[in-house]
Amino acid sequence: MTSVPSSTPDQQTLKVKATPVLTLLYHDKLAFVSAIFLVIVILCALLGGPLFSGPANAMNLGLRRAPPFTMQHGFLYILGGDTLGRSIFARIIVASQDTLAVSAGAVFCSVIVGTLLGLIAGLKDGWIGTLIMRCADVVMSFPSLLLALIILYILGPSVPNVIIVLAITRVPVYLRTVRAEVLEIRQRMFVLAARSMAANSLQVVSKHILPVVRPTLITLAMLDFAFIMLTESSLTFLGLGIQPPDITWGLMVSQGQNYLVAAWWISFWPGAAIMLTTISLCLLGNWVRVASDPRHRWRLE
Repeated sequence: MTSVPSSTPDQQTLKVKATPVLTLLYHDKLAFVSAIFLVIVILCALLGGPLFSGPANAMNLGLRRAPPFTMQHGFLYILGGDTLGRSIFARIIVASQDTLAVSAGAVFCSVIVGTLLGLIAGLKDGWIGTLIMRCADVVMSFPSLLLALIILYILGPSVPNVIIVLAITRVPVYLRTVRAEVLEIRQRMFVLAARSMAANSLQVVSKHILPVVRPTLITLAMLDFAFIMLTESSLTFLGLGIQPPDITWGLMVSQGQNYLVAAWWISFWPGAAIMLTTISLCLLGNWVRVASDPRHRWRLE
């Protein structure tokens, strides 16, 4: 006799939909640990400025290049001191604010602009859609880092300019993704039914297209957040990113590049913060992709 399965995939999907999101996240241990780490980084960015701005900028030449893991200088110097005797631990916490602000600002601007242009290009088949796609092709024809270097060399390095430049280089990614999704979704039966019932374009987009596109955008934004963070660090390392007195992890890596042999910890710890944050974003983004897809969400059990 053949055994009858206790539940079908559809029943499993319905059961998982009723499962709390935190429970689903806990089932994926890597994603759960990544989420905890990102929460800690966000708290450091929100609270680190008021709490650690003083120690992060206080110079103590007697502790220049102080080695890490020595508690004789206090807990703030557990990761060592930089070339001016400032606490690397405090500077990493304070630098998380500008690092996340630049990345979040660039992602937010590129998502908004790219989504709007992608919706227009996907719904309009005339010259408007063609013009938008050709402009996106022009931007994508240049390497993103090279384009950012040219624009920042002209405009000058500053936080607003870095955000604008990084957003411009990433807009085509969201534009092409949203356009591809819209071209497929607009042929589905529920969209055609809504149009047959005299629904206008705004109603079709807000109620039928965006809810389907949203999971893809969230996953792409999380992965792009990590990419933009690495790009910002590269620009700062080359001298065209964030400049003092502002602090970012990329700037800290750049300031310690001449001391890699004598004081490796000056660049290592901010570099480790960049690495761990990007890995956590990628792992959590992969979990969001599975959790937001009803066809595969039951696998999280």
